Amino acid sequence: MVDLEGTTISENEKELLLQPEVGGVILFTRNFVSVEQITDLTAQIHNLRTPPLLVAVDHEGGRVQRFHEGFTRIPAAAIYAKKSQNDLGKARRLAEHAGWVMAAELGACGIDFSFAPVLDLAHGLSGVIGDRAFHSKPSTAGTLAYAFMHGMNKAGMQAVGKHFPGHGGVVEDSHVAMPVDHRGLDELLENDIVPFRYMIDNHLTAIMPAHVIYDNIDEKPAGYSSYWIKTILRQKLGFQGVIFSDDLSMEAACVVGGYGERADAALQAGCDMALVCNHLQGAIEAADYIRGYTNPTSQLRLVRMHGEASHDCKELKANPQWQRLSQEVASLNDSPELEMDV
Repeated sequence: MVDLEGTTISENEKELLLQPEVGGVILFTRNFVSVEQITDLTAQIHNLRTPPLLVAVDHEGGRVQRFHEGFTRIPAAAIYAKKSQNDLGKARRLAEHAGWVMAAELGACGIDFSFAPVLDLAHGLSGVIGDRAFHSKPSTAGTLAYAFMHGMNKAGMQAVGKHFPGHGGVVEDSHVAMPVDHRGLDELLENDIVPFRYMIDNHLTAIMPAHVIYDNIDEKPAGYSSYWIKTILRQKLGFQGVIFSDDLSMEAACVVGGYGERADAALQAGCDMALVCNHLQGAIEAADYIRGYTNPTSQLRLVRMHGEASHDCKELKANPQWQRLSQEVASLNDSPELEMDV
């Protein structure tokens, strides 16, 4: 999965997108001008290939929302419990409504899926996670994440839980450093992995591993670790869905070499699709390095990620359900926050 530098597809990018090693495009704020423009861009991407390329975005809410004008402002995940004063039923309803609004709006513009929800716990350590986490309590985080996913699913969009087995227990930001978590497997299984297990048991379609080293368990970051992906995620937890690597241009992904080596390492560890963002040459290198790579099982899993939106943009805005829930979701926001465009 690769990205685009601007609001249209350049000739170099088109050539890259036509390579069979490329299976999707992730969009960022720089690719967005308006609802009409992003809808046209996704249509162009989808029309390049048959079957069509997947189109994704990080649009989870709070600090991580790529599109703004014409879209409902989705609150940070921590807001649902905070606004509900410990009324878990109310928090679940709010989270489900937000998941539906987010997915319905993106789907109406031709986006197949968003990399959401975050399943990390709010341990109070990680600044990069912070209020992106639903809760500090594993069972509550899992319950609210499930509600958000259920809303997404009702709008025709699959969910991606991140960042397995949990990014909330480290201070370092994997975008700019190599985080190391010293906890053991039993502690992680009893805490951070609980929301992932709950979501897997409730039919989560996709997961993204963390660029974090759990040094008492394995020497490799989880996204490059066959132990974490194959032994724990696939075998112990029984997850049979899609596994996306986190962005291979992040600082914590640099431990295995160049972009080609990174993509290959992620795929060999068990990822179904590797992401290379914000580095066109790196994406070209990665596609060239894995030239000829095929994995029929991964291809079958990835088919499920295509969106099934039931409304176009005009129909959605005329829908009374969207009008009611969009207003409700937008009202949850406390104050404007800067976007975390990383």
